[in-house]
Amino acid sequence: MIVDAHVHVFAKKSAEFPREAAPQYPEDGEAPVEVLLAQMEANGVGQAVLTQIGGAELEHHSYLQHCLKIYPNQFRGIGLIPKEIWSTPEDHMDRLAEQGGIIGFRLFEVGGPIDPLAKMDVTTFSTYPIWKHAAQKDYVIWLYSCARDAHQIPFLVHAFPNVRVVFNHLMVCPGENAFAHDDKGRPRIQSPIPPLTRYSMLGLHEFPNVAIKLSGQYAFSQEDWPYKDLEKWHRTLLSKFGAERLMWATDFPWIMEDPGYGKLVKVIDELLPDLESEQRDLIMGEAAQKLLRFPKTV
Repeated sequence: MIVDAHVHVFAKKSAEFPREAAPQYPEDGEAPVEVLLAQMEANGVGQAVLTQIGGAELEHHSYLQHCLKIYPNQFRGIGLIPKEIWSTPEDHMDRLAEQGGIIGFRLFEVGGPIDPLAKMDVTTFSTYPIWKHAAQKDYVIWLYSCARDAHQIPFLVHAFPNVRVVFNHLMVCPGENAFAHDDKGRPRIQSPIPPLTRYSMLGLHEFPNVAIKLSGQYAFSQEDWPYKDLEKWHRTLLSKFGAERLMWATDFPWIMEDPGYGKLVKVIDELLPDLESEQRDLIMGEAAQKLLRFPKTV
């Protein structure tokens, strides 16, 4: 079973499906789940992780929950938490997860001291209550942290060894002002590859609860598909974490125009051509199925 471990879907803004708007997803913009399903079916992909976009309030998750309710075997969901309730996130997290489809929460920072030589008391980190509740309720932390937090992350991972932590998009931690959009409206991240934060991040291979998504190549590469300038970094991640902790993903819908969903299904074969069949099966779905506890059959 192939699993696409990171996609976004959203409906036009409406009373039924309220959400925030942004240039990348304006009020009348949409990336319907039906379009995703058609691409998945055409390319032999059976399951996917729907990552919330368009706001962190409970009502903003309406379309995500709608999709999870209609297609409970195909999808798992990742929610967002408003920053103003990070100190008391428990009710928000539980209300989103109570129907079973939302299994974790995405964070873009961890909120510890910027000074790498400061005392690292994780109980003072602004996201500590989120991690603590995730440990209590077995939720996943979906982490796309900024570079200034890279030195803080190992302390949280160490403090919560039973929390499943999934690093987004090649384990890159973008720097300040690194986010932009290209002429196709896709996210564009200005970051050297291999990332400078690798000296903090690669040591996390020692923690078995850490996994990484092989996704977002288009946003970091200086080349067109198949993004051969990222091949060495893919090999580094494979050598450090093993195929059992790597998960392929497309980042739908941003890749629909360029390079297209079908090419993203083949990108691992291009960047890691020497994989054993067992390794490829793990990266293309088995690792995600096990870690995120998808049903084994649809």
